[in-house]
Amino acid sequence: MPFRRTILAGLAVLVLSPLAALGADLPDLGGKTVVVVTENAYPPLQFVDPKSGKQIGWEYDAMNEIAKRLNFKVEYQNTSWDAMIQAVSDDQYNIGMTGITIKDDRKQKVDFSDPYMRSQQFMLVRGDESRFTDAKTFGEFKDGLVGAQPGTSPFYTAVNEILDGNEQNPRIKLFETFGATVQALKAGDVDVVLTDSVAAKGYVDASNGTLKVIGGPLGSEDFGFIFPKGSDLVASVNAAIAALKADGTLDALNKKWFLDYKMGE
Repeated sequence: MPFRRTILAGLAVLVLSPLAALGADLPDLGGKTVVVVTENAYPPLQFVDPKSGKQIGWEYDAMNEIAKRLNFKVEYQNTSWDAMIQAVSDDQYNIGMTGITIKDDRKQKVDFSDPYMRSQQFMLVRGDESRFTDAKTFGEFKDGLVGAQPGTSPFYTAVNEILDGNEQNPRIKLFETFGATVQALKAGDVDVVLTDSVAAKGYVDASNGTLKVIGGPLGSEDFGFIFPKGSDLVASVNAAIAALKADGTLDALNKKWFLDYKMGE
């Protein structure tokens, strides 16, 4: 599948790190409790396993390993995407994780870790879609509707790269959660959902053919964890991320969640 190869190519860029990090001494945070907030809406990064009801995913595994190496206890909490950045900025949580794109405007409110993953956005559509095949033909399909969360990278990509640059364009239907956009797509209320390659793969794998990805990538984005401005956790987490890249841990997580794991099985 082409977009799976794109995921892995992007991830490979970020797993290269100086070998010196292999032997680096990591900070010891003394067993302190760190509150990490997420949305649980981006399989396979983070989601609720429909069988066990447990919170699982790439980011959970990575954060748990970071906590182990830095010697802190993780307390996970959940909030919606539209509240997350402001809540972390207000110091309600110590770390936020939900496949958050590193962007300059967001850096005005929160600090970011170094990138731990690179992804690209794709067009998620119903499995029987034949009226358009890529961003250009969708833009020309005047009846086509896009489902998006306001303020997200997919929203701005839809506005600026597919439509006419007007954030009030009536062809964009807004939803509070990413999961709601996918449900609207399945129900036929919208025709396209733009999402990063990570989430796209998770939803396609779980759809039993009812969803697919069309067209090529619509730009790349780097994901990072977010922190309140000036947080003393940033440097420690960055050191741990470098170590995970250098010793192959992130490679192993990529294989586990992007190649081996099958949603719903």
